[in-house]
Amino acid sequence: MAMNFDPFREFDRLAGSFVDRPAGPRLMPMDLYKDGETYVLSADLPGIDPGSVDIDIDGQLLTIRAQRTLATGDGVKWLTRERQGGTFLRQLSLGQGVDTERIAADYSNGVLSITIPMSEKAKPRKIAVASRPETVHPAVEDSHSEAAEA
Repeated sequence: MAMNFDPFREFDRLAGSFVDRPAGPRLMPMDLYKDGETYVLSADLPGIDPGSVDIDIDGQLLTIRAQRTLATGDGVKWLTRERQGGTFLRQLSLGQGVDTERIAADYSNGVLSITIPMSEKAKPRKIAVASRPETVHPAVEDSHSEAAEA
């Protein structure tokens, strides 16, 4: 089995253990799929206090923000620290086909699940074809009467 060698990956990991990581927002991994007439977003947020999760809708922009605070103690000397603390952020443009009034969220086992239903206008529907009694157009009627006279 071939493995890709990245000489900088180990350097980055070691450098990160000696230097504080940037304080900017971190990205949360997520999945998004459609189940029938509902979109389902699942975002990994392990170790996050559910009370720190904030979900906002501004127009068609969905913003998910969460805060992870790592425990620190006096006199603690870290041997390795790979878990990141700080703010996690994700923003998605929802488009016009969703019902923003009925979006719901649930947090369980470190996974944030957001259900986003389609709006009634965006759902596929059948268009009924109306039929009317046949009408004879005047031009067609004239050609029939001329043929009858001949």
